[in-house]
Amino acid sequence: MLKVGLTGGIGAGKSEVSRLLVERGAVLIDADRIAREVVEPKTPGLAAVVEAFGPDVLAADGSLDRPKLGSVVFADAERLAALNAIVHPLVGARSAELERAAAPDAVVVHDVPLLAENGLAPLYDLVVVVDARPETQLDRLVRQRGMTEEDARARMAAQATREKRLEIADVVIDNDGPLEGLGERVDAVWAELVRRARAA
Repeated sequence: MLKVGLTGGIGAGKSEVSRLLVERGAVLIDADRIAREVVEPKTPGLAAVVEAFGPDVLAADGSLDRPKLGSVVFADAERLAALNAIVHPLVGARSAELERAAAPDAVVVHDVPLLAENGLAPLYDLVVVVDARPETQLDRLVRQRGMTEEDARARMAAQATREKRLEIADVVIDNDGPLEGLGERVDAVWAELVRRARAA
């Protein structure tokens, strides 16, 4: 089994790369998706978040109001750290469970947005960073996700710098240009991952 950490700044195209890797046969463990699952209604995770942040972070249906919670934590490093202290251990436990279920020769890709920020590189055999210039990220967030420029800049500022991500990269996938060429770049990386998984 080859354990790959996949990361990239918001708007860099990491989700697209993880989708392409799954198409090629990777087992994907998506930290964001698991982070949503561990705070679904009636979970201990959601109860802990409400205890820490108050019932105002709940939507009318009892689910977590993500935009509201986001507006609280993204502007305040201490509150963000408090949220991470609740969610990250739950995500880690579920990720480990999914990894144990994968085949022995699998390429297991952990899609981890905050890999650099949380010093998680040592957990993986290899770290793949999806890279784009900050101007490209900003443009995508505003045009494709409909964020205001101010909100997009705040989200980007809450993450590690591009330099810090590149520092931990074993493999860099350049996704600064149009999507058309991305598949070929992912093919080359996939071939290398499969080779390493077999060697392992």
